[in-house]
Amino acid sequence: MIKLDLAHKNFIQQLEDQGRSKSTLIAYGKDIEQLVDHLQKKGINIITDIELGHLEEFMKKLANENYTPKSISRKTNSTKTFFRFLKEAGHIVDNVADFLKHPKVEIKAPRILTKLEYRALRDAARDDVRTFAIIEVLLQTGVTISELADINVSDLQVEKETGSLSIPKKSSKDGRTIPLNKAAVEAVKKYLDQERPRIDDSRHLFITKTGKPLLVRNIRSTMERYFKLAGVEKAKVNDLRHTFVAHHLSQGTNLLFISKIAGHKRISTTERYLQYIERVEVEEKTELGVL
Repeated sequence: MIKLDLAHKNFIQQLEDQGRSKSTLIAYGKDIEQLVDHLQKKGINIITDIELGHLEEFMKKLANENYTPKSISRKTNSTKTFFRFLKEAGHIVDNVADFLKHPKVEIKAPRILTKLEYRALRDAARDDVRTFAIIEVLLQTGVTISELADINVSDLQVEKETGSLSIPKKSSKDGRTIPLNKAAVEAVKKYLDQERPRIDDSRHLFITKTGKPLLVRNIRSTMERYFKLAGVEKAKVNDLRHTFVAHHLSQGTNLLFISKIAGHKRISTTERYLQYIERVEVEEKTELGVL
């Protein structure tokens, strides 16, 4: 029998061994820490003593504390992942979390930036070489903010006007290679040549002046500042990913191609964008144009 604290520690260690991003480790860590704290206050300290009712009670408690359905759904996912780990590690026989239900979450329409908006964002950051490169990589490749923060210089293959970006395989996602268009290549080259500190042991592409990797929260706060400067309202970093997918689909890019480039687990995720765009009637493309 394993105690909750040790199981929690082992779970996070396994995620780290799998190469999960720091932001993922923090999110899972906090979610399960919150669950463990709730269970311990109920006098439950051993994994095998947990019943479905205890998990449902925890989720109900979160709802009473005004957590949004989206937040509770995320914590439900974390709990299910934790219990799958416990089952695979042989710590439990029956996985009670299999029967834990997600709350109903309203699926909002993605925020898709107009050409005027993303051009205004680009113009606002034009004199900030590093941020301009970050914007171009996000906008021209559709990577997530976590993937952006994890990019190493060695993941890039840059030629004169084109190139590619390799996103390594994670336990939750397959690896993929994303073509880089002229806009992305020019922005990255300028950053590498003019702005990025010459620090030999810094593997990450986007780093601070002291050579430390830019954290997700640093990137997010910087982007929020530039959205404000550009006058782009109610936009977040992930909306550049929405914009990438929607723009290319609207221009006739092949649905399956975009789905693979974006790293969507299911084609239905990509198909969802079709209801928010007008798709031009052209021969389908399997290449990325410039936004």
